[in-house]
Amino acid sequence: MTPKDMMVVDANAEAMGISRSSLMENAGGSLARKIVEIVDPCRVTIFAGVGGNGGDGFVAARHLLNYGFGVEVLLLAHPCQIKSQETLTNWELLEKIDHNLSDLQITVINDSSQVTQTGSDVVVDALLGTGVHGKIREPFSTAIDVINQSKAIKVAVDVPSGLDPLTGLVGHKAVKAHHTITFHRKKTGLEKARSDYVGTIHVCDIGIPLDAELYAGPGDLLRLRKRDQKSHKGQNGRVLIIGGSKDYSGAPALAALAALGSGADLSIVICPKVVSTAIRSYSPDIIVESLPSDVILPSDVDTILKFSEKVDSVVLGCGVGTEEGTKLAVNQIIENIEKPVLMDADALKLVDKDLLYEKDSEIVVTPHAAEFKALFGKDVTGNLEDKIGLIRNLTLNSTFTILLKGRIDLIGFNGLLKLNNTGNPGMTVGGTGDCLAGLVGGLMAQGHSGFEAALLGAYINGRAGDLAREKFGYSFTATQVLNFLPQVMKPQ
Repeated sequence: MTPKDMMVVDANAEAMGISRSSLMENAGGSLARKIVEIVDPCRVTIFAGVGGNGGDGFVAARHLLNYGFGVEVLLLAHPCQIKSQETLTNWELLEKIDHNLSDLQITVINDSSQVTQTGSDVVVDALLGTGVHGKIREPFSTAIDVINQSKAIKVAVDVPSGLDPLTGLVGHKAVKAHHTITFHRKKTGLEKARSDYVGTIHVCDIGIPLDAELYAGPGDLLRLRKRDQKSHKGQNGRVLIIGGSKDYSGAPALAALAALGSGADLSIVICPKVVSTAIRSYSPDIIVESLPSDVILPSDVDTILKFSEKVDSVVLGCGVGTEEGTKLAVNQIIENIEKPVLMDADALKLVDKDLLYEKDSEIVVTPHAAEFKALFGKDVTGNLEDKIGLIRNLTLNSTFTILLKGRIDLIGFNGLLKLNNTGNPGMTVGGTGDCLAGLVGGLMAQGHSGFEAALLGAYINGRAGDLAREKFGYSFTATQVLNFLPQVMKPQ
């Protein structure tokens, strides 16, 4: 699990009603219990930082006192620098403990010269955890040296301070722990790190339900890429929508508007000339390029591929129709295109599924149950466990992502799986699937992987639909769903 994944899970758990203070209490309590398993009651020194890692250490200090340990807590900053309310609350709890009645000593370290050997039997690194960035500043740098030079048993909280929690690499310096006690899931960096830094790894449960990890939630919005303040037009994603036919103009227009709603800079629709004027009429924000025929044909493929070279992602299928010539064109496009592609609607009925397994470039398919059967030849049952197994098997060792739409959406890619339960029956109205396609395509254009774009798109589209239902009941349109995208996607 990456540090970002853990932040997402924490936020999703909080949205479910599990407070961050409860998670910190559980983490600190499990840390203390694990120390009790490692060593008999003795003297423990906890080196604490000002983030959540330090807060876990403060909680552990209280529990260790109750287990009969002597505890010294060294806070390596002024308390006014403590970052979270949960950490501050647990520091203030330590300050309220009567030191005449318990074997507790707390010290605020103002300068690296105050960081010296303690003579304790156990030293706990609750300094930085997953919060390492670049060169380690003082007094943390000296504290790491002191911890490493100590003859005590060294216990790291979550991740040894200084070790990159994603890569397992050490840039400047890091604590060399005998034991690393991490929470909920083993962090990616721990699996990659040298054993002399992490020692024995213990994974402790802190009460986060599986749903907070498996279901997309508001915490997943933390995955959205932050816009570079110095960026200019086009640097935040260009999306090409390939769709429309003589009978369908709304579908590609909705997809194009949703792509813009995702944060993409430019949304370009390439469509048959017969519908180009209608698509332009939906919004002046959409760029429309015309093809000569009433439907997309093989003779249009070269033109489409040239346009694709100028964009960052492609959405294929919205209103494209099912003409035989269009089928040939769709397969030629998929076979030759080199950009990330989302395939939706009619394209799912036309594409040769073998192409999905042959492509190296990223592909996302977004079928509902009937389209899924048409594409993969397999029925979708109503049993969630069966559907999970089906999606896992189909996407294992594949390069494509499946977003199976339904009451609960399933998103799968090469062993990864997410569920989404936002949305409501009002979203059976025509066009909401096109909005989803445009959202996912827009997110891919901004650099998200197909899997991440699909899970985010499903959550955001469904949440916007839920807001539409709150305002309009079940009498809302896909265009009204689009109007709620900014509210869903605004920074939390």
